Parts: sequence; structure tokens; C-alpha cells
Amino acid sequence: MASSKEYLEFILGQLSGLDEITYRAMMGEFIIYYRDKIIGGIYDDRLLVKPIKAAISYMPTAQYELPYEGAKEMLLVDEVDDREFLTGLFNAMYKKLPTPKPKKKKF
Repeated sequence: MASSKEYLEFILGQLSGLDEITYRAMMGEFIIYYRDKIIGGIYDDRLLVKPIKAAISYMPTAQYELPYEGAKEMLLVDEVDDREFLTGLFNAMYKKLPTPKPKKKKF
């Protein structure tokens, strides 16, 4: 099942207090970026984030779920109705995520 544009718009609205939230559609789902770093994505109308230490500490009781068959487990964000919680989660994760590699120039 693909994610709905409505759920994407809801999540983006919840994150509207953060600058530089972007997304990329990928095979019916959406990858979520915060200041050019991949935080997670929307899969089957669920917000899932990378299971890094900062996210695990912020959501110690979060369930691990598969975004799709064959993928690595991610953390399910249950508290999508709480803007303050989401903002705090994304800020905590951003500091600990690796800087994206520069893109290679095509000739």
C-alpha cells in the first residue's frame, strides 16, 4: 500500500515549525529530509525514523517496524499529533546524523 499525499501534507504541517524540511517521493512512499539529512520517511501512512541512538533515547518505548519487505527496521513515531514532540525529535536526531556526501558532478 502506498502512502497518501494527505498524510504527507499532515506530517509536513506538523513539522512546519522547522526550516528546511523537504521530501522526495520514492515508489509510492516519501523520504523525509531535515536540512539535507535523511531523518526517515513515510511508509504506508506511518512516520518511521532511523533508529539512531538519539531517536532511541527520545522514544525509548518506540516499536521497530519494517518500512517495506527486505528493508532495515526503523522506529515508528506514534506521537505525530504532538508538534513539539516531533520538533524535538528531529532536532535531537539532526545533530547525530552524518553530513551528506557531496554529489558527484556529471559530465
